[in-house]
Amino acid sequence: MFRNYFKVAIRNLLRQKGFSFINIFGLALGITCTALIGMWVNDELSYDRFHNDYERLYRITATLPEMKVHAAVTPAPLAQAIKNEIPEVEDVVRISSVNRELIQVGDIKFEEDGLVFADSNFFKMFSFPLIKGDREKALLNPEGIVISEKMALKYFGTTDVLEKTIRKDNKEDFTVTAVMANIPDNSHLHVDFVVPMRFLARTNDDLKKNIWDNYNWYTYFRLSSKAPQSKAGIADLEKKIQNVYKKNETVLKVSFILQPLAKIHLYSNFLADLPGHGNAQNVYIFMVVAVFILVVACLNFMNLATARAARRAKEVGLRKVVGAIRPHLVGQFLAESLIVALLSLVLALLLIYLALPYFNTLGGKNLSLDLTNVRLITGLLGITVVTGLLAGSYPALYLSGFLPATVLKGNFNGGGSGSLFRNTMVVIQFAVSISLIVGTAIVYRQLKYIQHLNLGFDKENLLYVPMTGEMWGKYESMRTKLASNRLTSQYSFISGLPTSSSGATVSVEWKGKDPNSQPLFYNTAIDENFEEVFKATFVEGHGYTENAKADSTSIIVNQAALKTMDMPLESAVGTRITVWNRELTIIGVVKDFNFKPVQEPIGPMFLNRNTWGGYAIVRTLPGETDNTIKALEQMCKEINPSYPFNYNFVDQDIAKLYTSEQRLGNLFNVFAVLAIVISCLGLYGLSAYLAERRTRELGIRKVLGASGFQLVYLLSATFTRPILIATAIAVPLAWYGMSQWLNGFAFHVDIDWTIFAIAFVSALIIAWLTVSFESIKAATTNPVKSLRSE
Repeated sequence: MFRNYFKVAIRNLLRQKGFSFINIFGLALGITCTALIGMWVNDELSYDRFHNDYERLYRITATLPEMKVHAAVTPAPLAQAIKNEIPEVEDVVRISSVNRELIQVGDIKFEEDGLVFADSNFFKMFSFPLIKGDREKALLNPEGIVISEKMALKYFGTTDVLEKTIRKDNKEDFTVTAVMANIPDNSHLHVDFVVPMRFLARTNDDLKKNIWDNYNWYTYFRLSSKAPQSKAGIADLEKKIQNVYKKNETVLKVSFILQPLAKIHLYSNFLADLPGHGNAQNVYIFMVVAVFILVVACLNFMNLATARAARRAKEVGLRKVVGAIRPHLVGQFLAESLIVALLSLVLALLLIYLALPYFNTLGGKNLSLDLTNVRLITGLLGITVVTGLLAGSYPALYLSGFLPATVLKGNFNGGGSGSLFRNTMVVIQFAVSISLIVGTAIVYRQLKYIQHLNLGFDKENLLYVPMTGEMWGKYESMRTKLASNRLTSQYSFISGLPTSSSGATVSVEWKGKDPNSQPLFYNTAIDENFEEVFKATFVEGHGYTENAKADSTSIIVNQAALKTMDMPLESAVGTRITVWNRELTIIGVVKDFNFKPVQEPIGPMFLNRNTWGGYAIVRTLPGETDNTIKALEQMCKEINPSYPFNYNFVDQDIAKLYTSEQRLGNLFNVFAVLAIVISCLGLYGLSAYLAERRTRELGIRKVLGASGFQLVYLLSATFTRPILIATAIAVPLAWYGMSQWLNGFAFHVDIDWTIFAIAFVSALIIAWLTVSFESIKAATTNPVKSLRSE
């Protein structure tokens, strides 16, 4: 029986090559899109799940409920305190922020971004595999260091490097105690060097003095196996951590929220967080897109198979006459559908293989098609079989239900319910396509809006050099060199870049402040050239002068700070406020500028006087960027000869903040186009079928005087109404979905009706162009040929 099913299916595919190609290629595109998105989504959801007992690992985050400000960092003493006082906590580890340090082995010297300080139980908490060394002892020696396999090969050419020496910052020597395998891509924590916290504890005040009101450390802990992990259990644990904190710090009003390790990657948008996080909203969007595209591909198959029902009506009638029962016919059609789906899978695997490198570039991933991966192959086969069964279910039930007496008399007409079904499928397909067109347009507009948004300062042509090594102690010498060169005379020193200003404090007091209020003020140190170099606008007062000593009692605030302090702009200058227990006078109010990504609102900020460095910012002269870089390089070599020259541009750093959104836009473009292509494949097949069925009608109309244009319009107009209905369905769905996405930005575009009008017109033109080929061919057919048999 199954052999017969297969033979008949192959014969039907070969007899109808055009429709077979459309079905197979359409399904292959659908499976390819779904598989690629599925691989991307699976990778996003897999972060940090490779650690042993990851379900019991949590990170502690802090929040100021009054300002709704969340931070990924905690004070240094909290870790040991909760381990000692909370029985549910089995183990705790602290990690510093990821530091950029100069690493040297012999004559090989580079600045590396991936160094952290960690407690000695780091490798007990996290399951990063070690190639060399003992994970129990790797961080016990304060002068020890653990390096990644990549760094071992880079500096030594081998991983057999235990007891070798690495120098940090031209002054500190460490002994390699272990080599860890390169950290997987699906880890939220990416490090290449791990130094024992005991080394840092010799000089760091937070660690030496157990300071409770400085938030500089990432704290992770493992729950005991008996601890409840229900929502109520976690809430109770958060209260216990807060109580431990309140015993030691009674002033700050801070709450603590526990973040499961596996959710850090997708659910982190915190102050002072580690870089490189994903976005859960984007993952959900693409999950929906994958389902939509697969549905469109399935509907294509169902639509075309049902449209071709008339050709197989007599076959069904004859089979029933000679004894075939309905289950046999259902089996036949489902078998044909599965064969088409399996052929589509084979083609899809080829398409995935070819598309994966480009998809990785667009999605920022390193995915691979591993045919030995049982989970991947099982998933693809599952999608294919389910798709085949679903796509073939309606045609199977529809075709197998024909009455033999009716169809063998030639009275069968596929119209009625079949036409309604086909139109419904077209509506759904184009509703999806229009939704994706709208989504693509809105993402594009938002990205353009971000690129051209007035940030409150001029980000163009700002070149910066981080103050490293000896530059810290030669601040005045650097200033003199910059000022004396025409190319670098527009310079400023700032403590933090506009893309990474994470310093913040609640230690701000003013007259009339509510004693129960603790707003968070961000802070950045600037110099007297800030206004000129950044082209910032002062709405009241002025900036700092060249007299740093005189400026030591002054402070500058932004407009958001005045709003927080409920202070009128007119009387702000001259008002005294207390910052870090020092009374300072406001000398200027700067117009609000974005010092954080546009997803977040502009918060209150004060700008104190910079006298130590941070970053040297230079506004390059028109056409002199290359010469300015060379001049800066020469200065840095003279002042800081032992460090490599390193520079970047502020506008490029700002663009990197929106890499995730840029990738979302690129992927939206691709999948919107593919969804339209799949829909058009089906539409083309339907138009060819309808043109074939109406050949004689068109011949009669032509004999009676209808023009070619009228005939083309007649056939094309058939699909106009479904697209109108599809637009009516897509508009509210797309508006709601994209509104939710835009709500993630403090600054965003508005959704206006022109986007939906453009989407509708685009879909209509695409549909007309798709059906026009068959329509024109049918309209230009000689009526003598079409009416010859009448």
